[in-house]
Amino acid sequence: MILVLFVLWIYNTIFDDREQLTLNEVNEAIAQVLASATPPPAYSSQVYQAVRPSLVLIQARNVDQDGEERNSLGSGVVINEMGDILTSLHVVDDATSIQLTFADGSQTEGQVIGMQPENDIAVLAANHIPISVIPAVLGNPNAMRVGDEAFALGNPFGLYSSMTAGVISGFERTFQPPGSEHRLEGLIQIDAAVNPGNSGGPLLNRSGHVIGIVVGIVNPTEQEVFIGIGFAVPIQVAASAAGSPMH
Repeated sequence: MILVLFVLWIYNTIFDDREQLTLNEVNEAIAQVLASATPPPAYSSQVYQAVRPSLVLIQARNVDQDGEERNSLGSGVVINEMGDILTSLHVVDDATSIQLTFADGSQTEGQVIGMQPENDIAVLAANHIPISVIPAVLGNPNAMRVGDEAFALGNPFGLYSSMTAGVISGFERTFQPPGSEHRLEGLIQIDAAVNPGNSGGPLLNRSGHVIGIVVGIVNPTEQEVFIGIGFAVPIQVAASAAGSPMH
């Protein structure tokens, strides 16, 4: 009611020699005022739209020591015009075949062309790169602070292109993945939910820039589910495996 009276007062002050506003005109004026006060889209929505064309679903197949075939699922992100894909090494380590699925649904085989075992990072090349692929923008994790928003994009449990939101919980963390001889150092800690299938996916800031590559979760139980602590390799470290320049 107060808003209606305010609109009428403004109108009558400026156009006092005209006829009174109709109810429809008042409603239209109110709608315009409310529309101008509508908040912008959430950062998470903008982040998702910015990086989704760069996301890759990775399905790797290998044979274990007993001769049994095993499959692993992970995520990756295209980081340059050549189509190089960053992911976690444990997703594709010793794989006999690697299948890549891009955001447009196209599929192709891929192969490992670079790796950093000490950081659990691998670089993949696709046999065929779709025209629709847009490289992600690489950000600066050094500009981030504890408490800053963080977004993880990946394929948890095979659910393609899923996004979670949280904050950065810490820096310079150390983590030794189960069954690995390498102790990862200098990691970014996050509370954005990550689960099996998120490994290798991008960690993003509120501008949609990649600031890390997700590599693992901490769980005191034997179940591979998220309990609130995830880790990512800073992007300036991960991208060096592909020789990408950082800003």
